[in-house]
Amino acid sequence: MPQAILRTDRIELIPLSDEHLEHEIELDADPEVMRYLGNGRARSRADVEALHPQRLAVASRVAGLGFWAGFVDGQFVGWWILEPPERADQGPVEGQAELGYRLLRRHWRKGLAGEGARELIRHGFEDLGLTRIFAETMAVNTASRATMAAVGMEHIRTFHMDWEDPLPGSHLGEVEYAITREQWLARRTTKA
Repeated sequence: MPQAILRTDRIELIPLSDEHLEHEIELDADPEVMRYLGNGRARSRADVEALHPQRLAVASRVAGLGFWAGFVDGQFVGWWILEPPERADQGPVEGQAELGYRLLRRHWRKGLAGEGARELIRHGFEDLGLTRIFAETMAVNTASRATMAAVGMEHIRTFHMDWEDPLPGSHLGEVEYAITREQWLARRTTKA
């Protein structure tokens, strides 16, 4: 199953492709966007060009998963991802995916991260038959944690990883939030 084009009330989510590279470069060039990611610094064009094929390759690892470029009224706002787990502590690949999102700073605090995340959760459970979707961030990333909670994910654990060059706040650890298909279905039934 190839990646689907997804839509919300405001966002069109298009499978990431080569035509989105300049948007990725703009997004990763903002040090505030990158504050809790990687080494906590903006990425160069060369770094993003090297990462781009890896991002595209996610779509070939598990059918239906991958990166999506998000557009509102034709304007790029950020990207969303559903990808298979990569680390042993994240559990089995079968039936689950990791949710992620990254938005241009000028589109923060508009509810777009949550709107896109809700659609990827719906897509994962309804269209792809996933059983569990999880997300991770630094414990100090309160904005991302609030989005995870707002889309129905629950805090599962706080854990610590060994970082070569730890970011400020790393000593507080990383957090995992998750939602199962059963939880998602129960919430949909309650809201109906």
